[in-house]
Amino acid sequence: MLTKDKLLELYRGMVTIRAFEEEVRKMHNAGLAPGLVHLYSGQEAVAVGTCTALNSDDYIASHHRGHGHCIAKGSELDRLFAEIIGRRSGYGMGRGGSMHIYDPATFNLGTNGIVGGSVPLATGAALLAKLRGTGQVAVSFFGDGVLNQGILFESLNMAALWSLPVVFICENNGYGEFTEIDDVTAGRPYAKRGEAFDIPSEKTDGMDVLAVHETVSKAVTRARNGDGPSFLIFDTYRYSGHHVGDKQEYKDDEERELWLSRDPIPKLSEMLVAEKKIKQAALDELDAEIKATVIVAANQAKKMPEPDADDLTRHIYAA
Repeated sequence: MLTKDKLLELYRGMVTIRAFEEEVRKMHNAGLAPGLVHLYSGQEAVAVGTCTALNSDDYIASHHRGHGHCIAKGSELDRLFAEIIGRRSGYGMGRGGSMHIYDPATFNLGTNGIVGGSVPLATGAALLAKLRGTGQVAVSFFGDGVLNQGILFESLNMAALWSLPVVFICENNGYGEFTEIDDVTAGRPYAKRGEAFDIPSEKTDGMDVLAVHETVSKAVTRARNGDGPSFLIFDTYRYSGHHVGDKQEYKDDEERELWLSRDPIPKLSEMLVAEKKIKQAALDELDAEIKATVIVAANQAKKMPEPDADDLTRHIYAA
């Protein structure tokens, strides 16, 4: 049973990500965020449920829809905003943008524009942790499209052979860009991909932060104890399109309403109030506080300077 403080930590994390993504949407619509921006709204339970089960020095490797992972692992909101809108104070001096955010201070190996790119990164970090005997665990977040990538099978094979402390997490939001998973992915249930390598595999409700936290906690404990990798699939849903400009005309209204009714944030808030962990008025105050903090961070980022021409080659080569 999680403590009240832990439950509120989960709630705060999800609300922060949701508020952050709403500000990113506004920035993109205002022309401040260049390129395509992929929002994480709807999938917050996976990032928060996972990262709250990790130690501060455990590794994560993310994907193109990765703002939520960065926030859940402890990155600074103003620096995240700054990177997304190309400011010098961003994590990559504004040069990497949304899909290339690397934060070594939180052991975040980075968001990634390559489909499946997070998988070998986390596997390599797990190998490093095992060779050094540090007791660290690595987590790879990836989308359902990666279920069909060869690099996944190569990494699963190595992780199983070498009993690496890595947790493979598939965020199955049902769509690879604009295509439904069932139209392009054979081999159900998809957890069989992990089972083929004798890796403990499990499918869990990715809209339930408590279920995610419990499932990941067991996998992390297993990895830290030297018992090897786990393969987890969390069924979830993205409320936005593939990118912020996607009108989602390929989605059915009834389907969307069904998933909205399973929103992880109100699900947890209703539980907190029903079990008298917190009063609704206090929860409303917490919501307002979180949203105000996010807006302040966004405004700070907007005031930050853009990179200079002299910054172009900074931090490119090792000294």
